Amino acid sequence: MELAEERAENLRLIRDSAAAIVPAQGDTRRIRALRFNEPGFDRTVWRQMAELGWIGLRVPEAAGGSGLGIAEFCTLAEMLGAGLTPEPLTEAALAAALLPAEHAAPVLSGTRIVLPAWQEAPNSLDAACASRLIGGRVTGRKSFIPMGAGADAFLVTTADGLALVAADAPGVGLATTKTQDGGHYATLTMTEAPGQPIDASMAPLIEEAALATAYSLLGLMERAFAITLDYLKTRVQFGRKIGSFQALQHRAVDLRIQIALSRASLDAAVACAEQTDMPWAARRAAISQAKARASDAAMTVTRAAIQLHGGIGYTDEYEIGLYLRKAMVLAARYGNAALHRDRFRALAPEDDDV
Repeated sequence: MELAEERAENLRLIRDSAAAIVPAQGDTRRIRALRFNEPGFDRTVWRQMAELGWIGLRVPEAAGGSGLGIAEFCTLAEMLGAGLTPEPLTEAALAAALLPAEHAAPVLSGTRIVLPAWQEAPNSLDAACASRLIGGRVTGRKSFIPMGAGADAFLVTTADGLALVAADAPGVGLATTKTQDGGHYATLTMTEAPGQPIDASMAPLIEEAALATAYSLLGLMERAFAITLDYLKTRVQFGRKIGSFQALQHRAVDLRIQIALSRASLDAAVACAEQTDMPWAARRAAISQAKARASDAAMTVTRAAIQLHGGIGYTDEYEIGLYLRKAMVLAARYGNAALHRDRFRALAPEDDDV
């Protein structure tokens, strides 16, 4: 009972602390000001996140972090998803959990940003790669690094282990591609760039990042639904509030069911992920089940939210469209729904279903 109460208190404190970054009423002025600019996020806000202990949430207390669990990390991701927060916290927290103490300290304080660079193929969860670390030099190419233009260094996967590579090191090049939500993905190229070997494995934390991203999708779909309900309650057409129309009420109920089913799936996945005695394949299957459902549900909810707003929902000036654009990006991050359904079928018992 004491552990359950401690967990509940941790989750409450995380939700409360998120209010320092995530506007209570969904104010998106900061988000709009940062869109389509580089690095696309605010370093002042980043330092606030560090002061709140978010970057070190999954780092053990002995190493200077908070030492909290996956549930706390995912709760934070949910809150940040609701706020459309552009800062790459999930990625930075993933890297921080793998860095040795001498490199982790400036990362945890927010003065240095290290992001993981592991993906070489689109729509993949495979950390195996063709990049090489030979004689302290890294050669290879990494793609799809969220908000990578803001990184001071990258934690790079290679066929020879992890390597820490500075963004301004000789032999390093960086190009960016804008994303629908106003952010960007970076492509990192390295030609015999100096890299410091790091003794760790990134694969387990990629799974955690996929689950946290599913929670970000949950947060944004819940906020989009709340905005839509408010619109239905206030918009008047033909002399009546449109929320009184039965067809729209039925549509809203369908969306609420999608959100409820997603939360149930995600909470079950967290429970599995925290059971270290459970087979690794079973934990990965639960994560895939959750990410597939969250990706599909977020697209369903945000698209329907646009439609329920009518013509105004399709304008860039109106808030609801920002949620659809963010969902489009996060739904594909750490594997899209199709990839996770395929992986679930390969890992889960035959009588289970997504």
